[in-house]
Amino acid sequence: MNAKKQAPRSRVADALDNFVLRIGRVTSWLCAVLVAIVILQVALRYGFAQGKVALEELQWHLYAIAFLMGLSYALVTNSHVRVDILTPRFPYRTREWVEIFGIVFLLIPFIILVILHSLNFVGDSWTHSERSMAPMGLPYRWLIKSFIPICFALWGLSAVSRVIRAITYLKRKNYATD
Repeated sequence: MNAKKQAPRSRVADALDNFVLRIGRVTSWLCAVLVAIVILQVALRYGFAQGKVALEELQWHLYAIAFLMGLSYALVTNSHVRVDILTPRFPYRTREWVEIFGIVFLLIPFIILVILHSLNFVGDSWTHSERSMAPMGLPYRWLIKSFIPICFALWGLSAVSRVIRAITYLKRKNYATD
């Protein structure tokens, strides 16, 4: 959606967006923790010649969580990357139709596919009490893998919210200002 245009109001979309935004704000603090862990790891490695495998793996895990959670936050705030060549030339109504098509026929099926395949991935990890193969690595690998279906489900909620907003816009009567 164009940054100059206000997203159409919808109770359901607002509730979904607020839920995602609250989770996103809490998750954003992981980045501060990640920076602190990176600084600690660098200080340990180069200052004391003692790098910690667990800290290195924790960096990867926190970055993965922040990235995966950021997908839904970016969709809600419309701060995701778009490589649009044609749509900027379209009327705003057409852009909304393209948005609906892309989300319903491309994004949501992709999200469903990832969630369905990740459940076995997480289940196998949990069943086998998977842990890092590195000596002194982190245990509970299933915990980080659990974020895959959780984050993709959250991204799905964001996508549904965006579709609701697009449909709300298309149902409006006056398009003279668009």
